[in-house]
Amino acid sequence: MEFNWPLMENNITQEDLNILIDFLKGMPRLTQGENVKAFEKEWSQWLGMRYSVFVNSGASANLITMAAIKHIFGDGEIIVPTLTWVSDIASVIQNGFKPVFVDINPKNLAMDDEQIIAKITNKTKAVFLTHVQGFNGLTDKLVNELSKRNIPLIEDVCESHGATHKGKKLGSLGLISNFSFYFAHHMSTVEGGMVCTNDENIYEILRMLRSHGMVRETISESIKKKYVQENPDLTLDFIFAFPAYNVRNTEIGAVLGRSQLKKLDVNNVKRKRNFDIFLRNLDSSKYKTDFDVDGSCNYAFNLVMKNPDPKFRDKLEKKMRDSGIEFRRGSSGGGNQLRQPYLKGIIPEKEYEKYPNIEHIHFYGYYIGNYPDLEEQKIIKLCNILNDVRYPE
Repeated sequence: MEFNWPLMENNITQEDLNILIDFLKGMPRLTQGENVKAFEKEWSQWLGMRYSVFVNSGASANLITMAAIKHIFGDGEIIVPTLTWVSDIASVIQNGFKPVFVDINPKNLAMDDEQIIAKITNKTKAVFLTHVQGFNGLTDKLVNELSKRNIPLIEDVCESHGATHKGKKLGSLGLISNFSFYFAHHMSTVEGGMVCTNDENIYEILRMLRSHGMVRETISESIKKKYVQENPDLTLDFIFAFPAYNVRNTEIGAVLGRSQLKKLDVNNVKRKRNFDIFLRNLDSSKYKTDFDVDGSCNYAFNLVMKNPDPKFRDKLEKKMRDSGIEFRRGSSGGGNQLRQPYLKGIIPEKEYEKYPNIEHIHFYGYYIGNYPDLEEQKIIKLCNILNDVRYPE
């Protein structure tokens, strides 16, 4: 029987498309303009941060964040997760930093706070923490320790829009935070991302990094004046402060984002309800149900086998495929990043063996789509299908 459970469904609605169609009828400016500015302002207000920079993807948000950190703090090490999306670690490497890896906390799939603290050295320039699939990855112990040691916290909130730590939205506690508006996430501009900060200097650097490193992109008259005075042979229209990128988004993306943002909080309430139903009906003798959900807002159902049983895993995957349930093994980013070929020559061989918690997720952890319009009985039916899988005799 075909159950039909895709990873994402109805994330961009007909209402969103109608708003976009009406916008396009006016033959508007399509490159970065007034809607981008408005979306950035509205997002900053929703998040509780002073500044936001709209870019073309969460990966680009990662890239210019690490470029800004490099410019401000110089060379060194960045502490990174073993469970994250490839662009987090790639952006660290691309900017010349050494990635220092940390195993996960199985309760929230984020970096283990004690391991982070243990790996801080005088070479550490930042901690780049990923809030995985809606879980809050922060602890007071970590936040206080980083503050005491003056180590910047960079938050990857690409998968966790609306999740909180002690009542504050994730993405508002670090020096810089990154969001993704990819199609399958809490809200979408199809492709898109946002970089957020309370630091005015970082904001101006990010604006320039987003657009070829051009000084004219800054809104600071003092910065413009400084570069003009230092470069009298150049016109302000074409002064490039950094060897940067073009990661701008468009007015089309901003129109979609502004429409989606209006529904984000309401949809997040539904996602939280869905995840609670899922965990309450899942067989806790076969699957993990003891996640730390305080403050979480999960865009996916996290399915993690309790026992490392390859035969049970094979039966489970066959059952999901036969039932039309789309899934991804390894959870966020496909599991243990240390097993990926792009890290060959950067880390020692078989380094992945030192990280048992992410190794379990790599082989025995999954995510399944969680979207706002799910009905309770359909979630229960999903759980029944998963619970019916039996251990091999």
